[in-house]
Amino acid sequence: MTNILTSSEDTIIALASAAGTAAIAVVRLSGENCIELVNRFFRGKDLTNAASHTLHFGTLRDGKRIIDEVLVSVFRTPNSFTKENSIEISTHGSNFIVKEVIQLFLNNGARYAKAGEFTQRAFLNGRFDLAQAEAVADLISAESEAAHSIALKQMRGGFSEEIKVLRSKLVDFASLLELELDFGEEDVEFANRKQLQELVLKIRETLIKLIDSFDMGNAIKNGIPIVIAGKPNAGKSTLLNALLNEEKAIVSSIAGTTRDFIEDELVIEGINFRFTDTAGLRKAKDEIEAIGVERSQQKMQNASLILYLFDVSKTSKAELETEITELKKYNVPYLLVGNHADKIKGKLDQDLKSLIDVLISASKKENLDKLR
Repeated sequence: MTNILTSSEDTIIALASAAGTAAIAVVRLSGENCIELVNRFFRGKDLTNAASHTLHFGTLRDGKRIIDEVLVSVFRTPNSFTKENSIEISTHGSNFIVKEVIQLFLNNGARYAKAGEFTQRAFLNGRFDLAQAEAVADLISAESEAAHSIALKQMRGGFSEEIKVLRSKLVDFASLLELELDFGEEDVEFANRKQLQELVLKIRETLIKLIDSFDMGNAIKNGIPIVIAGKPNAGKSTLLNALLNEEKAIVSSIAGTTRDFIEDELVIEGINFRFTDTAGLRKAKDEIEAIGVERSQQKMQNASLILYLFDVSKTSKAELETEITELKKYNVPYLLVGNHADKIKGKLDQDLKSLIDVLISASKKENLDKLR
């Protein structure tokens, strides 16, 4: 088994910004000797005398050859991300320049950082605990306001602090109970039983909240999966296009146009939703459509919410009740969305209306704000 522990005497290097051509790229180094290493090839201010958290403009050279004009950021231990001496070199974002910069330091004693090694060093050096370290990856991959907020709170120790307080109280009570055991024959009570019971109940309540919040946190992090389902020609693809405000799915008057599922994402009030437009639910007329219907049913089983779309101008109360019975078999929350409201002739049947959660016209983009 490979030992994950690393020595801060090693100078590690990696591209800290995204790969690919850009206006600027950032190359990061960390390790006890990284400042001296970079200073050997930097022409500008003497970095060995530079204070922490300072920026310095100059050129990076390999002998007499200028590689690039750069901006060097100096971070001294323990006031850096890894709590080690660290350097960040901002270069022009050419792939060639980045490769030359990294190779320069690899040829002179640095080594490539392993995946996640900067964060690993920060954890091993006490910069933050494991929960905070995991939050770094979540923060980097956050694609919505809610995901960003949760990851940032966890990285800043919100979750860890709560656990730390409860652990401290448990340790205190455990010490008092052990003390009582030492004086067991003298019938001495050091620990307040009522306070102990209240603490245990408090811990139980906190743990239940954490367990219950897992699905919500996972949904916010990865996006909430919502399936748009219904019979052929209910307007599912039209609804997806209307929500996304683009022609993502093919729309046709021919029933069964959608044979496979189509997915896209939409951020609503800071939360990422993953919408899936599915094949129409009916008895399949051919093998390909049968596969599409089966996939639709699988998507519905794994959804967090089903938007069940039906043509309100052609569906009776009895027919909708039958469809509701089938929906309940998936054991997934659902919204009954009556589409084609613009095609209703006369007044809508009140018994049917009482079953509908949202009445819309996807083609006319009517009442979509309420659906959102």
